Amino acid sequence: MITRVVLALTLVSGPLTAAPVPLEARACPVAMPEGTRCGFLVVPERRDAPGTTIRVGYAVHRSDAPSGDPVVYMSGGPGSASIQLTGYLAALFPDRDVVTVEQRGSRFSKPTLGCPETVAAMLDRLRAPGADMARGARDCRRRHQEAGVDLRGYTTKEIAADVVDLRKALGYEKWNLFGVSYSTRVMVDAAAADPGGTAAVVLDSFLPQEVSWYGDADRNLDDTVAALGIDEDFEVMTGRLNDDPALVPTTDPLTGRAFTARLTGDDVATVLAEGLHDTSVIAAAPALVGALAEGHDELLRPLADQTGPGLASHEFGLYHAVQCQDEATFPDRSRLFTVNVDRAVCAEWRLPASKPTKASTKAPVLVLAGQYDPTTPPRTARPAAERLPHARFVEFAGVGHAVFLSDRCGARTIAAFLADPEGWKQPCDPSVRRLPAVRPGDLHVTGAPYQAMTAPWLAAPAALFVLASLAQLVTGAIRGRALTAFAGLTGLAFTGLAADAVWGLTKVNETALAVGVPRVLELYGWIAVGSALLTVAALARARTIPNSLAATVAAGFLVWWWSWFL
Repeated sequence: MITRVVLALTLVSGPLTAAPVPLEARACPVAMPEGTRCGFLVVPERRDAPGTTIRVGYAVHRSDAPSGDPVVYMSGGPGSASIQLTGYLAALFPDRDVVTVEQRGSRFSKPTLGCPETVAAMLDRLRAPGADMARGARDCRRRHQEAGVDLRGYTTKEIAADVVDLRKALGYEKWNLFGVSYSTRVMVDAAAADPGGTAAVVLDSFLPQEVSWYGDADRNLDDTVAALGIDEDFEVMTGRLNDDPALVPTTDPLTGRAFTARLTGDDVATVLAEGLHDTSVIAAAPALVGALAEGHDELLRPLADQTGPGLASHEFGLYHAVQCQDEATFPDRSRLFTVNVDRAVCAEWRLPASKPTKASTKAPVLVLAGQYDPTTPPRTARPAAERLPHARFVEFAGVGHAVFLSDRCGARTIAAFLADPEGWKQPCDPSVRRLPAVRPGDLHVTGAPYQAMTAPWLAAPAALFVLASLAQLVTGAIRGRALTAFAGLTGLAFTGLAADAVWGLTKVNETALAVGVPRVLELYGWIAVGSALLTVAALARARTIPNSLAATVAAGFLVWWWSWFL
């Protein structure tokens, strides 16, 4: 049962700096490290029209030996959850209290502004062109209005005010603000509104207020594709699929049912714009896009499978409430369906545009950017950092979005900065690319490994071949049948070499397996052929049932290997 807590001294130590905002204790909604407590901050839904109150989720992890100001973290989105990262951040900052705060309306706040209606409409758009986004938007807004939600209260300004109120309620004199992507705007606003309570600010994947989210979206993707050196293949791929969309089997994240997505080139471009946030996808992108340009549509399956969960990961009611008020300007045309969807929702919701603000801070600021970030690129983050009075900018090679989650050097850089914001020195080399690029020709292109991972029974021929080879080796050795034993040994040698090659690729970049396998497997396949020939020779010498079974398994495996896997 939720209990109202007026003073938060039972959660954290530190003198109250202002009249407390009410807090409510709650059970943590996800697994947390020991020493973590969760709660709700109770605030007005609209501070300009007090009356209705809402609850903003948060978690506090107390350090066993705090030696510095706490860190408060918020995820991006808008609409992404934060609390689930408490354990990771507690390990990153072991000598500080860590506070993770949700955005109002997010998954671990109340109310939660989900919008399955618009998610369903977006998925319908992938089933067939002409899906009615306006209807989904109307249904979502009507449902929230009937529940008493005033969407005008869900803006960056209000979310930033929640951060300030939480510091006061928890009783911290000062803390360090840590935002990523969208929430960098929140943290800059919070620092400007609460200068006395801000020790330092970390802005990872900085999205400056003056940058047009939608106006820059197409250019950001084009720039990233060009920087990766895949622009020609990218245009061939998108042009081919726009002319002849691919039909790709995938799963509806809302119902769990299988359906067939119809992916145009622009749809694939949109999915890649999100996928290129991930450093492993960036490294595999040259090989992936090159293969898609050549017509390997089987590689679209993993992209389609990630689209649904990606759409379900945000609370789109909150996302669109913020975007439709704070990002009211749209380009006339975009190749990205996310931009076009947002335009349709905002046209239907007709929320008032927020008044633009020019927030800044005099606190020390660290700005981190990924070299290939397709959403908040260094092109816009660097000059914005230079306009902040006490900011330092660091770009990380080979990295995409959310540097602290993608790059160990990025995480170490943040920890070193907060340890000494004024005398900070870079603890590692950000110019070193951690993952090497996978180029066209580095892999044998095949969608089989991904399909086998999603449906393990597809790998049954390989498992049977291994078992048959092991049985041949053992029985041949016991009964003194050298040919049979050597056939089994050869089959196991093939298995070991192939497994080692695949494992080596997995250790470097597991995502690359969604594109293909090491080319050396083509050579290793001939070892399997040798094993099969030895098995046939053993069968010719002794027509026994075990030899017949081994020969049948070997023949089936070779058909599977050469016609399906490779």
